[in-house]
Amino acid sequence: MESKAPYGAAKAGNGSFDPYAFFTHPRTVLRILSWVFSIVVFSCIVNEGYINIGSERLLCVFNNNADACNYGMTVGVACFLGSICFLILDVYFPSMSNVKDRRRAVLLDLGFSGVACFLWFVGFCFLTNQWQATSADELPLAQGSDAARAIITFCFFSTVSWAVLTLSALRRYLAGSQANLFTWQHLDPTAGNVRATPYPIANGATIVTTNPYQAPAFTETLDPKRLIQQRPMPPAF
Repeated sequence: MESKAPYGAAKAGNGSFDPYAFFTHPRTVLRILSWVFSIVVFSCIVNEGYINIGSERLLCVFNNNADACNYGMTVGVACFLGSICFLILDVYFPSMSNVKDRRRAVLLDLGFSGVACFLWFVGFCFLTNQWQATSADELPLAQGSDAARAIITFCFFSTVSWAVLTLSALRRYLAGSQANLFTWQHLDPTAGNVRATPYPIANGATIVTTNPYQAPAFTETLDPKRLIQQRPMPPAF
């Protein structure tokens, strides 16, 4: 009985996609959770983050500080859009056969996740400080208090989720770097991993591997007209 290959084990560039393996992968689950957390934050600010006390002017529930609400809303919307973009990138990542494209994708993931983690941590500290400075007189009948606590809580959850995503991206980048796959040195035919043949092969030779489903994150397909061609490897999902 043939066992089912894990997500990312398909040949790069063949366009195959396994929805179940993709949506059950830990990184995909974290991206979806981060997406949901960002929705909770900015939706709570929009719906209940402002109160009206005796005038038509709306005041932020966090110590009447409009900067606090604006900050949370901005970071929430940015991470909401970023989560969607990186989910799409994760779908197309296995089909990338170019080393530089994969490297850029992982570096982009690493940079965005790190910045998002930092911004959520700053937001958690900032909103918590402003909430502690809010007096009971500023919130008659405890208006918006539940929303404020929910915003602070999900800021903390977002910090944790984006921190884990940052570590995941860093691990993928280091795996590609340590395998020396950012250069062409791994394609040197003298390394002893090329199938020898006395005659040119029309479709190009392939590098023989014992386990193609444990390849690092960055591999690249060469021109099939060349004598030596590397078989596309799956990404490190």
